[in-house]
Amino acid sequence: MSKPRIYMVAAEPSGDLLAKEVVQKIRLDSPEAHISGIGGRELKSVGIDSPVDVSPLSILGFFEGIKAYGDVVRLADEAAAEIIKDTPDVVVLVDSWGFMLRVAQRVRAQAPDIRLVKLVGPQVWATRSGRAKTLASTVDHLLCIHDLEVPFYEPFGLKTTVIGNPAISRHVEGNGQRFREANGIPGDRQLVLVLPGSRPSEIKRVAPALVNAAQHLKRDNPELSLVFMPAENVSKYFKSSYSDVGDWALISDDAESRYDAMAAADLALACSGTVTTELAMQDTPMIVAYRTGWITWALARGLLYKKTHISLLNIVSDDQEIIPEFVQTRQKPELIASLAQQWLRDPKLLASQLARQRVALEKMKEGERDASEIAASVILEEAHLRRS
Repeated sequence: MSKPRIYMVAAEPSGDLLAKEVVQKIRLDSPEAHISGIGGRELKSVGIDSPVDVSPLSILGFFEGIKAYGDVVRLADEAAAEIIKDTPDVVVLVDSWGFMLRVAQRVRAQAPDIRLVKLVGPQVWATRSGRAKTLASTVDHLLCIHDLEVPFYEPFGLKTTVIGNPAISRHVEGNGQRFREANGIPGDRQLVLVLPGSRPSEIKRVAPALVNAAQHLKRDNPELSLVFMPAENVSKYFKSSYSDVGDWALISDDAESRYDAMAAADLALACSGTVTTELAMQDTPMIVAYRTGWITWALARGLLYKKTHISLLNIVSDDQEIIPEFVQTRQKPELIASLAQQWLRDPKLLASQLARQRVALEKMKEGERDASEIAASVILEEAHLRRS
């Protein structure tokens, strides 16, 4: 039998990283597999050059997505054409719901014999549960993160496999002492890590509040060390937008020291997202901020979103605020800074926050196998199923 042919598609940095991890596991299990793909620097780092530039898809929110609709359709057309030309056995569509749905629909229409696997499903448990039916009619297999997702797809007969949370599976213990020594930060000095986002829209809407809150903290305690770590793909944008931050804080875009920085921090101020799970894994107390466009927010709160909170650690904790959230109108620098000051002045409050985070994190853990390992085995099974 000829070697299995697999095609990975990832449109955003988090999906690109997960795609790379799955590729590495596939190569361990099936070294003869032919793997092509569309993605970014993570897939490129494992030898997969993207024939399509998907960088325009770093968007956020419903209204922003409408404005970028032309790009989404054009890139979906280009992606489908490249996939069909490659003649894969299975296509793996990683995260990015709207774009991946369009790619899947185009491939299904033009090459119905290709198996389609969705890696990470839309959050149907939180908003727009009707997407479960849409996905079930489009792909052959869903690799989802949580057990709570499965019942949404069962009525429509979509095969699902729970892989667990990739952020937990990829956990690497950070070395806080190493980060402090490398950056000249004494071990007894308090350090606040600011994670302002991974998308241009987050740098525009969330970062201002976090920057101003950090300034409040620095004025309150000049001895405080502040470290900003924007995601690598938006680092230049952050530095150009907040050119004065480097005068009173360290700006680091060293992705290799990301977990070390988290482990070194006494407290983190973070844009809501996957990073909250990563911080919890490094046992770092955190405060979360988030703001999106008002049309997006109005639609979400009025029609779509079913939960009170937005952070996954809060949602798995029966939708209780384990992690403090400062969202939309509450995303005010003075509110964020005030809570941070209370915590930094009282070790008991920091310890209490850590204890709550640990309980929430335990609720997110599922099984002993890595998420990428489970995903790789399912993808290879789907490839062999198509070939047989």
